[in-house]
Parts: sequence; structure tokens; C-alpha cells
Amino acid sequence: MMSVHLQYFSQLRDLKGPEELDLAPGTTVAGLLEKLYGLRPGLQQWDNCLLVAAGIEYVPRDYVLKPGELISLMPPVQGG
Repeated sequence: MMSVHLQYFSQLRDLKGPEELDLAPGTTVAGLLEKLYGLRPGLQQWDNCLLVAAGIEYVPRDYVLKPGELISLMPPVQGG
């Protein structure tokens, strides 16, 4: 197993998702999201527009997570 650290931005903070998750080696962002949706179903409503970053880089759903990585989950950026 490996651990990744999670941080949530904007409205996603209100969902009180876990700050750390243990995942199997080779898990992708898509696998991480599937696990998170099971833990916090309210997060799934953001699936079509959710932005995901590993460290400071946006990553696609097929990105393979690394042990200890910081993963950021963000709703789309809104301007005004």
C-alpha cells in the first residue's frame, strides 16, 4: 500500500474528505476519485469539471500516483 495526501479547495472543503488515503501501488487519479466518491458521494457531482493536481501540475485521470504525493482537488476556476 502507499499513501497520498489530499487537499480540497473552495466548495470541496465543505465535503470534509479525508486528508490522506492508502491506495494500491499503480493507482491512477481515476482510481483515487472512485475511492473518494465511495467515501464522500457528494464529491461525485463535481466529476465532469473537477481539476486534479499532483504537486503543482495539473494531471489527467490516467496519471499514476506516487507514494506520499500531494493531490489537490479543485472545482473549476470562476472569474468575475
